[in-house]
This record gives sequence, C-alpha cells and structure tokens, in this order.
Amino acid sequence: MVSVIICKHCKSNNNYKKGFRRTEFRGKIQKYYCKTCHKFFTNDDGFYRMRNNPGIITMSIDMYVSNLSSRKMRNQLKRHLNYKISHISILDWVRRYALRVSRFVERLGYNLGESFYADETVIFREGKQDKFWCCLDWDTRLITGFHYSLSANPTQAQEFLKKAISKGKPKYIQTDAGVFYPRAFKKLFYSNKLSGLTIEHKIQNYQTTHIHNYRIETVFMKIKDRVLDFRGLKALWSAPILMTAIVIQHNFIENHSTTDEVPCDSANADLNLSENRWLDLIHLSANK
Repeated sequence: MVSVIICKHCKSNNNYKKGFRRTEFRGKIQKYYCKTCHKFFTNDDGFYRMRNNPGIITMSIDMYVSNLSSRKMRNQLKRHLNYKISHISILDWVRRYALRVSRFVERLGYNLGESFYADETVIFREGKQDKFWCCLDWDTRLITGFHYSLSANPTQAQEFLKKAISKGKPKYIQTDAGVFYPRAFKKLFYSNKLSGLTIEHKIQNYQTTHIHNYRIETVFMKIKDRVLDFRGLKALWSAPILMTAIVIQHNFIENHSTTDEVPCDSANADLNLSENRWLDLIHLSANK
C-alpha cells in the first residue's frame, strides 16, 4: 500500500520530491516541495527529527523489552557497533514508541476466541506493591487488555474488564477467587451498562480445586521475569508505559513458545510485518 505524503505545514498532498537532507547517522532523507504553500519538508516515517538510525533505535527497544537493561544495551552498542548513546536515550525511545505503537494497535481488528483468562499480579515499584491486571485469549495467546493500578478493588476490576473485552466478546472470562471480581462482573455484564452484554464468569478457586488459573499464570511468569530484570520499576508515570511495551512485545514481536506464532498473526491482525517488527509497527503508526 502506497502512503500519501502530506505537507507538514499546510496538510496538502500536492507535492513532489526535490533533493535530500543529509544527516550524520541516518544518511540521506528525501525532501519534498509543497506546491500549495511553497515550502520544503520531510515525511514523518515515525522517526521525524530523530538523530539516530532507526535500525539502532528499534534494535535497542527490542533488546531492552526482551531482557537487556538500558545500560547493558548502551554497552553492547559501543562494543560491537562503536555507537555511543546514553542509556537514558534508550529508555526515552522505549517510552516514546511504546505509546505511539499502542495508540495504533488499539484501533486494529482482531479475530479472537471465546475463552478469556484474567488475573492480577503484584508489580514492585520503589518499595510499593502496585497491581498489574492482564487478560489473555487462549486461542491466540493475545493479551486482550491490561490495566495498571495502585490497588485491587471492584472499581479497578471494572476498569480492567472494560479493557479486557475491548478487542473481542468472549463467552466467558475465567479468574481466580478474588473477592472483587464477582461484584465487577455484576456491575458490567448483568445490567445495561454495556448494551446488555452478558459474559459468564468462571472462577478457579485454588483453595477448593488446588488448581491455579495456570493459562494466564504462564504469561505473568514472563512479564514478572522482565520486571525483575528492571530491578523493579521506578517512577509511577513511567511504569505503565514500560508495561505497555512488554505487552506489545508479547502480542506483536515474539513467537509464542507453544503455538510458534506471534499472537497478532494468530488473531489475523493482517499487518504483514517483516523481521524487524518494531520498525514496521512504528512506520505504520506514523501513517495513521
């Protein structure tokens, strides 16, 4: 699909290629001349006004979200590519593009199954015990919704469940025996708040069955391992953004170990991403 080039100044598409802008790290960047406002501009491919090479940026994001700290990633770039960059810049890249890609992927359509599994877990942040809520579609292994909060209560559970069904409408959602879930389900699905939508609530009570809500626990194990690599999270404003990046990595970047497919591909998101999936997602998010 050919994207239409829009002028940054007047939003016109009446333009043509004219010359290049030469940069130290990104090479030559195509310049355009707008016939309407008679100004030059460069197209926003997701890296507009970024000094560093998109390949370096996306590799750093991928490695950081996978398992490498920002300082270790900085050291790897210096040792192997002789590329000097601050570890703070790497963190800024992760936060910037996690937010941008998140806005894009939230508007996509997904073909999901009928059985969702939801749970909440503790995330440590500067001595605090925050809550991370997550819902998984078992057929595709796609995380359908997540929520970051400072506590667990029926109000937060309602906010989480709204996000959990934003991409699909399952027949049931299974949770553990948390006392806040039944009240949240009653408020949302057994009234007219969501157009009369009714979703069955299945409860896996470990005290009774001695069986964990294991299908979502496998996802939590991977997520919590990555947070441990962070040595806990820091600022409250940053923590939800970094968790967003981890969810994007799970849904759109890495093959699931059981299905050997990326969850978004299993859900027929039809993005046709290449091997550098972060790069393609950033390009797509810039064109929307």
